[in-house]
Amino acid sequence: MACLIVMLGCAGVSTSKSNSQTSAGTLSLGAASVDFGSVTTGSNKTLTVNATNTGSASVTVNSASFSSQSFALAAPSLPMALLAGQTTPISLVFSPKTAGSFNGTLSITSNASDSSVTVPLTGTGVTAGGLSPSLASLDFGTVQTGTSQSLLETLTNNGGSPVTISQVGITGTGFTLSGATQNLTLTAGQTTSFTVIYAPTSTAAASGSVTVTSNGSDPTLTIALSGTGSTAAGTLSVTPSPIAVGNVFLGTSGTATGTLTASGTNVTITGATSSNARFVLSGVPTTITAGHSLSFTLTYTPLAAGADSTNLTFTSNAQVATTLDTGTGTGVTPPAHSVLLTWNASTSSNISTYNVYRAVYGGSCGGFSKIASTSYTVTTYTDSAVTDGKNYCYATTAVDSSNAESGYSNVVSNVQIPAP
Repeated sequence: MACLIVMLGCAGVSTSKSNSQTSAGTLSLGAASVDFGSVTTGSNKTLTVNATNTGSASVTVNSASFSSQSFALAAPSLPMALLAGQTTPISLVFSPKTAGSFNGTLSITSNASDSSVTVPLTGTGVTAGGLSPSLASLDFGTVQTGTSQSLLETLTNNGGSPVTISQVGITGTGFTLSGATQNLTLTAGQTTSFTVIYAPTSTAAASGSVTVTSNGSDPTLTIALSGTGSTAAGTLSVTPSPIAVGNVFLGTSGTATGTLTASGTNVTITGATSSNARFVLSGVPTTITAGHSLSFTLTYTPLAAGADSTNLTFTSNAQVATTLDTGTGTGVTPPAHSVLLTWNASTSSNISTYNVYRAVYGGSCGGFSKIASTSYTVTTYTDSAVTDGKNYCYATTAVDSSNAESGYSNVVSNVQIPAP
């Protein structure tokens, strides 16, 4: 009996220990991973993850460690106790010091049944957004009073984070803005443009500036403006005269370059025409600043052999509204190319003819086609049916009196016909 009572007592103690072991706390986090997205270098971003004790006993969170120094714990202070069923926020900070992608792991240790919980962390460091102008300053040159001159300015966000333009202002007599958008956000690489207009009312030199205010790395961007008024109209000249394209093979085009020069004041070109459709003007500028020259292109496409010409007319706001020049060119018939083939006579008996074969070469010889036959006494052939700019392969065969044909001779490959 005594032994039986002891055994029952032992069994009771064992059962008590088992109940104690099943009452441990369990720690779980509300996110399988945390992505901070893009964060400007030198700044930081905080995100929160909820930690919950899903067990039936209290849990003590002892520590939190990070595999990367770019991530850190902001709150709460550790160690801390988490009652059964309780949830508390854990604040994590990402602080990139350089641009690039960052990866890390948060490891939380506690006395919970799952004593170590890990969460992957990711984030990207980007350079601070900043505005860069297409032109650091806008010089309008000399503009005739009573007229106006416009210049386009483009702003680009050359950083990695968004930039918000809060204000665009302008100062200076005769200068005005057009198309400037305020309270505009530019993402990385995005652009915005506006126009500055200069309309002088006197011959005095003018200066001013455009000021762009933003939250970028350069919060106050200043673009200098300058210009001078003149009561006299500008002049426009064109060189050379004539603009000679020279000899051009039929079926092709040739080009020559001309130059337009403005003097006195800026000149705005409103039209450029050619009297001959075989001559085409392109690249004609719209505005030339006083004292500067800009080039254009004259393209000639002949339709027949012989000398050809055109009259060129440039219309502008210069003192003389039309500026004249001529263009010349000569159509030339391209040379006729041919290929002279020679081969050694066959040493076989009863040869009656030779066959000549040709293939187009495109890195290797394509399919051969017979292009001619010659008497057994003739061992040369001239191929005059070639196309300029193409490459060919050639081979010959010998045919006897019973019409039996030999295999190809040695193949001559990549015979190049000059382009016209």
